[in-house]
Amino acid sequence: MTKLAITGHRGLPDDTERLVDTALREEIAGTPEVVGVSCLADGADSLFARAVLDHGGELVVIVPAARYREGLPTEHHPIYDALMARASDVVRLDHVESTSRSHMDASLEMIERADRLIAVWDGEPARGYGGTADIVEAARDRGIPTTVIWPEGARRD
Repeated sequence: MTKLAITGHRGLPDDTERLVDTALREEIAGTPEVVGVSCLADGADSLFARAVLDHGGELVVIVPAARYREGLPTEHHPIYDALMARASDVVRLDHVESTSRSHMDASLEMIERADRLIAVWDGEPARGYGGTADIVEAARDRGIPTTVIWPEGARRD
């Protein structure tokens, strides 16, 4: 069984979400028995989680903080709740507030549990501590193989 972790950008435009969704599904299709590890944020995290589940894989959710869901966009709550309900395991970190530190700690927990990291990343520096670039660097520092996905035509706001 292959354990794949995800990191990636949030708040992607609809056309970019479609491109990323297709690319993630193609990447996962080549992995027979997969366990996806995700924090289920809006954007790449939840697209990945749905792709893993649709592929017949298992989902492990890392919850960065007790108030994590509250910090996600309200329109994402139904997606988050539906994916949480399908998780085979949920790991809750000890943080209360959803902060950059709790997000970074959750990402580090993800990569510690993974055989490989998939990064939906435009290659740019992180916009804040614990951003995608930071997670890619942490995985590479730990020798975790990392696949970067940024489809042609993808963009960030």
